[in-house]
Amino acid sequence: MLRLILTALFAIFLAFPVSADQTDTRLDPLFAELKAAASTTDARYIEREIWAIWSQHGSDAEIDLRFQRGVLLMNAGRLEEAIRIFSTIVEIDPDFAEGWNKRATLLYLTGDVAGSVRDIERTLALEPRHFGALSGLGLIYEQIESADGAIKAFTAALEINPHMPWIEERLVALEEEKAGEPL
Repeated sequence: MLRLILTALFAIFLAFPVSADQTDTRLDPLFAELKAAASTTDARYIEREIWAIWSQHGSDAEIDLRFQRGVLLMNAGRLEEAIRIFSTIVEIDPDFAEGWNKRATLLYLTGDVAGSVRDIERTLALEPRHFGALSGLGLIYEQIESADGAIKAFTAALEINPHMPWIEERLVALEEEKAGEPL
């Protein structure tokens, strides 16, 4: 009897592929925990869990392998190669938010600010809670001297993840700068 139950459970498991991207059902409770975290240490642990889920496609092992390779290339400073890998990933699955986010980061690092913004917008269309993409967007707006855009992006990031002190510092500095502007 136990064997029959285990076989049935295994069949059910196979019928529903495990998803581990921005659509993963584990994310909603993690975002609630992140917002309510009592300490920065607790928040960092929850952030790592969210990033781990975002970074796994889950239903396509080849995308997962490409993703890992792209991250390794990115960390090794081989940015153009990493861009090609993440471009392939988003071509294969244009609904994989973290593929767009990683490419956005790489485009920014190579000086393609407009391309980075386009990819961030795509990331946010797929995962509006992507505090990393919002933070990056804020930095880009800050770089191109759009205080209003940076304030909006940083504020949105902090609404999702209030445990990013460096973003909070940037936001305060921008608001102080803006308050000092003549009318």
